[in-house]
Amino acid sequence: MNFDLTEDQQAFREAARAFAQKSMAPFAAHWDEESIFPKDVLRQAGEMGFCGLYTPEAFGGMGLSRQDTAVIVEELAAACPSTAAFITIHNMATWMLASFGTDEVKQNVVPTLASGEKLASYCLTEPGAGSDAASLRTKAERDGDDYVINGSKVFISGAGATDVLILMARTGGPDSGAKGISAFLIPADADGVSYGKNEKKMGWHSQPTRSVTLENVRVPVANRLGAEGEGFAIAMKGLDGGRLNIATCSLGGAQAALLRARDYMHARAQFGKPLAAFQALQFKLADMATNLVAARQMVRLGAFKLDNGDPEATLHCAMAKRFATDVCFDVVNDALQLHGGYGYIREYPLERYLRDLRVHQILEGTNEVMRLIVARRILEQGVAEAIQ
Repeated sequence: MNFDLTEDQQAFREAARAFAQKSMAPFAAHWDEESIFPKDVLRQAGEMGFCGLYTPEAFGGMGLSRQDTAVIVEELAAACPSTAAFITIHNMATWMLASFGTDEVKQNVVPTLASGEKLASYCLTEPGAGSDAASLRTKAERDGDDYVINGSKVFISGAGATDVLILMARTGGPDSGAKGISAFLIPADADGVSYGKNEKKMGWHSQPTRSVTLENVRVPVANRLGAEGEGFAIAMKGLDGGRLNIATCSLGGAQAALLRARDYMHARAQFGKPLAAFQALQFKLADMATNLVAARQMVRLGAFKLDNGDPEATLHCAMAKRFATDVCFDVVNDALQLHGGYGYIREYPLERYLRDLRVHQILEGTNEVMRLIVARRILEQGVAEAIQ
């Protein structure tokens, strides 16, 4: 088993690092302070190929593996976890259209998203349907060659500033559960679509988060992804990769925080010697580095499983998401502690990383739900080999 990056992956990492250091890192604090959605930088990311990372080349994407994607996203997140996270959400939505959209959508819409010319939001969560996504109530009723959609979504990243919505709605009866959900492509400015206020959040200030209300929104049948009733399965397939994406954003933030803590320990002196000379702090840094590397290997194992169509990919993606987002938040928290009072003020980026990474333990399925997925699978008879 080879854990080294390939030559291509090393090249991807260097390109992503150069872009992140030039176009993201110098401005991340300003975006955070002023709640600026940097659409110009997102378009530049699209020019680099970062808006269609694992979208097939036939539709304008880079056609990369999930392992390749993880290498790139970690570098972007080291500069700005919030902006990198939106890029991953956009990538997931673009991949869904490329995988399940009609030929017309694949040819005409997907390339504009993969290039960053247009941006996408993913709309699953509702006021009463978060972790229990199968209970969503937004309804799509067939009317000739259209669907008429009514309902509302909440906590939608990019809402009000993006061009298209990938939205899950119920096409079956109220008791149809997961099998009654379908997926749709909706123009963000379609008649009947409206947006709530930009939510004031703890972190993720560089991307807007709004509610979306749909009132008698007409959508052509051709804008449905897959067959009627396949929406929940499409959403879950997207979330396997989405969980790896958000875990990777945590890796990037934690890596940046660890390096800043290391440098600060060399620069800061107390009691006549640098912090780096105190064994207790050395041990803390060692634990931070060990946990970060362990999290990175779990994420890359999950990516390997997903790339190879492993039947236990969902299990490994859930484990990776739970472990990496918890551990990396702790790494950033420890880095802030090592900075003392300086870590708590905005002149240093530690408090921003802490705020941005906190939500990773909630979205793409809370970490409690990740534990539920893992526990249920492990408790099944005859699946011990899934974690061997």
